[in-house]
Amino acid sequence: MKIYSQIISFLLILLAIYVSFDTAMPKYTPDLQKPKTDFSTDRALQHVEAISRQPHGVGFEAHETVKKYILDQLSQMGLETSVQKGYTAGDWGNFSRAENILAKIKGAQPGKALLLLSHYDSSPHSSFGASDAGSGVATILEGVRAYLASGKVPKNDIIILISDAEELGLNGADLFVNKHLWTRDVGLVLNFEARGSGGQSYMLIETNRGNGKLIEEFTEANPEFPVANSLAYSIYKLLPNDTDLTVFREDGDIEGFNFAFVDDHYDYHTSLDNYERLDRNTLAHQGSYLMPLLNHFSQADLTNLKSLNDYIYFNVPFYKLISYPFDWIWPMFFLALLLSGILLFYGLKIKRLNLADIGKGFLPLSLALAINGIVGWYSWSFLKWIYPGYKDILHGFTYNGHYYILAFVLFSVASCFWVYNRFKNISLANLLVAPLLIWLLICWGLSTYLPGASYFIIPLFALMASLLISLNQSKANSYVFVFLTLPALWFYSPFIHMFPIGLGLKMMVASTVLTTLTFLLLLPVFSSYKHKKRIAYLAFLLFLGFMISAHVQSGFTSERPKPTSLVYILNTDQNLAQWATYDNELSTWTSQYLGETNKKHGSPAAFKISSKYATGFTYMATAPIKEVLSPKKINDKHIETIVKQMMQKVEILDAKINNVPLSDYYLSKRNGGKLITHYISNNDFTEIQLSIPKDESLELTLYEASNDLLDNPSFTIPERPEATIPMPFVLNDAVLLIKTIKF
Repeated sequence: MKIYSQIISFLLILLAIYVSFDTAMPKYTPDLQKPKTDFSTDRALQHVEAISRQPHGVGFEAHETVKKYILDQLSQMGLETSVQKGYTAGDWGNFSRAENILAKIKGAQPGKALLLLSHYDSSPHSSFGASDAGSGVATILEGVRAYLASGKVPKNDIIILISDAEELGLNGADLFVNKHLWTRDVGLVLNFEARGSGGQSYMLIETNRGNGKLIEEFTEANPEFPVANSLAYSIYKLLPNDTDLTVFREDGDIEGFNFAFVDDHYDYHTSLDNYERLDRNTLAHQGSYLMPLLNHFSQADLTNLKSLNDYIYFNVPFYKLISYPFDWIWPMFFLALLLSGILLFYGLKIKRLNLADIGKGFLPLSLALAINGIVGWYSWSFLKWIYPGYKDILHGFTYNGHYYILAFVLFSVASCFWVYNRFKNISLANLLVAPLLIWLLICWGLSTYLPGASYFIIPLFALMASLLISLNQSKANSYVFVFLTLPALWFYSPFIHMFPIGLGLKMMVASTVLTTLTFLLLLPVFSSYKHKKRIAYLAFLLFLGFMISAHVQSGFTSERPKPTSLVYILNTDQNLAQWATYDNELSTWTSQYLGETNKKHGSPAAFKISSKYATGFTYMATAPIKEVLSPKKINDKHIETIVKQMMQKVEILDAKINNVPLSDYYLSKRNGGKLITHYISNNDFTEIQLSIPKDESLELTLYEASNDLLDNPSFTIPERPEATIPMPFVLNDAVLLIKTIKF
């Protein structure tokens, strides 16, 4: 019977992992026939389809089409709409004319308003913007329609803001927060965003103070599928945030919630961000947040959301969101420390523990961490060496990335079983002491430096319970041990999966190390397995299987197209024309104009201005000089003018573009590099006013770019092959003119 209990316990662990993912979000089913008072994913999808028919970045013809569509939908709901127009540069130095869409549902009582927020512009150049952020706009349109159909009268005003120019630098949000009279009425913001095309939607809080009151209200609103934890909250506060909601927090001291999904990250800002690839379950998840929160916060007191206290919070299957105050962090840690000491003393006293075997227990732990840490650390570099084309996926998550995650997790499991099989003569109680002490050290570090993750101590209490059982029972019930592993499985499995997705495969080390640390917490179950070596071999064979599957899907196809780039550069100062690309691995399309002999080792810093990841040109080659005029508004092509200060030592005391001042914060951080980027629409002019110290000289270089290379009448560029797409995050398919002006 023992072999069957081991098999069953292993299957229960797999089931627990499955449940942690399966219960986290709703399952989409066709629901067009839902009552008009309910949120319908199919009705929201109709909006996504209409919004994402064409790329619609600022300056594109389709941008105006999308704006008119949203205005029409809001008007059909009986809402009075308005468009806020104005110039803004924000803190990114990207200047544009934003056109925000606004509407309001009047509340029954005076007080603070609830604001629903998403943006309607797509990423410049090629993205269709279905997920980012057509999904957010669609969620709001369908949610507001359902709310109005219910006949409910809100206590608070409900403001709908569909912002513009988010992709250029949060410009629309900046315009609203700093220029619109409604800003002073806003008490809370719900912002819907995307950084991929699928997966769970994470709730992230924006606040200048504590999150305590926001968590209390969120819990009371009781969304059905909350995916949120204070570790993500703590990390988010450390990172340079860049959603529209950040502007509300920084400039308006207004709290809010972000709801964003990041899976299928390879679609982010590419032409693959289209209607067909948007995960229907994910859109349903966004709707499952909006409706209960809209119902709750339309009636709640929005004047009392600020708090000095932070809460630890996390979601688990069946229990939704669990939270407790930061004040509990150190008492829980010291309790764990005390209980650990008592357990060690007790174990030594009854002679179920001995120092020699405890010391030996650190050997497999250290070996497993070392093997899996090294493999995880070098995995991305190894993959890029084997598959050079991966270097052209700039955000670092490949189309077969999920296979790599599974593969390296299985490798980590295999190495853990293999290592611990070699130390099977050590008793379970002695074997558990090393993981106990290591996790105590980790929890101390988290409590000190990343307190939002301090709830990781909860699985440690479960490990202590397992140690207590093993000290008193020579043959404990394996199912009790499985039950005690649930916190570890439910807490860590989502992070093992999500770190490499959200941050790129370069973070595979986080998955391999966390898999190892989780394995340590599962030792009470696994230590009794007699065939650890066989399990190790099986896991390794599965690792090879997933690596082979990843290899089979490593090539580029129409479903998994290769990002490519091509730019024509005309330096009017030097009368020099060049072809350039950001491709590390040339495609047949780009190799027509460039070759291996033209490889550049890096490129001038000036050419990294329009690159999100500071990517430079990889290849440049001489090109014929064309009679290319200075860019004008050409159909729906995106035009931008970049001004770079070349005299690095000249201090800019004051700067205005089209009479809009650049912030002192931006001028202080630019360090003599890019001065301003003007994203031109409607044939806008660019007028720059600068103040510099007396007797100083100034030299400016202008870069004027238009994304019309492929259909510019001066060129005969063949169509991009089906298995390629425009490379995101860089200047692409562009004609770039360079001219230097000396003053």
